[in-house]
Amino acid sequence: MTPERRAHLAKARARALGFDAAGITDLSPVPHRDALTNWLARGMAGTMGYMERQLSRRLEPAAIVRGATRAVVVTRNYYTADTEPRAGHGRVARYARGRDYHAALRDPLEQLAAYLIELGGPRTVARAYIDAGPVPERELAQRAGLGWIAKNTMLIDPTRGSFCFIAAVLTSLDLAVDPPFEADRCGTCRACLDACPTDAFSAERVLDSRRCISYLTIEHRGDIEPGLEPSMDSWIFGCDVCQDVCPWNQKFSREAIDRDLAHDRALEQLSLEEFAALSETEFERRYGHTALERPGLNGMRRNAAVAARNQQAGR
Repeated sequence: MTPERRAHLAKARARALGFDAAGITDLSPVPHRDALTNWLARGMAGTMGYMERQLSRRLEPAAIVRGATRAVVVTRNYYTADTEPRAGHGRVARYARGRDYHAALRDPLEQLAAYLIELGGPRTVARAYIDAGPVPERELAQRAGLGWIAKNTMLIDPTRGSFCFIAAVLTSLDLAVDPPFEADRCGTCRACLDACPTDAFSAERVLDSRRCISYLTIEHRGDIEPGLEPSMDSWIFGCDVCQDVCPWNQKFSREAIDRDLAHDRALEQLSLEEFAALSETEFERRYGHTALERPGLNGMRRNAAVAARNQQAGR
């Protein structure tokens, strides 16, 4: 069987497993190594120390899994439409309005990895990654032809927009690679940069995590800098602003109907008062299957308190 035939079969199986797009690239060193190194040196990763610890493997993807030479990169649409903001409620980013995507996509991605082993034989290496470990998913996705990296650092699929999860299987299977997506279709548009409530973009494609609402509400521990609080509006988990204003999303985003992700409209906006009264046990019962478990109950209480102060101040 030729590498081209194996690549065709691998991508067909990915689509059969529910992924919207699939592409294949090699694991050569990333071309933007200086930009990532400088970004870390400037402290823009905030408290995400794992970025520094993973740096060497992020720069050299072939070092992530011994024997792997290819990445089968897949995407899955998660877009859901918004309703009008409600007083006394906090907003949750679209990707978290359902079952935690790490768990939801694990099984189909593992099935894809198993299929690659079936194609290549028992000595074939195939390891699945879903937004975990040192895998530079967006870079690999662009190199696999799935889209371009926009000015807000998100991957934009020209037929679906940017509301997509990205995952990958790193494998030793000899697969034909796809041409990279070379075009930058952002053009002169800077809607995402201008719309950011906290001015988190210091330049095109340079995101200062320390000012990003998603980082502040999810990854950051402890108090939030008072000067940033007024700009956080009612977001209590993540933020979609830079994606909402993107013309590609406004034109091409389509509602995802996905049983694996189990979208729940009740998670779109959450009562700000409830987190103060929730016990750890009740929080785990209600949200343990969702991405809200990442900041935990203490983090969500902090985020809800910030949103409540903003609403009380009429922001």
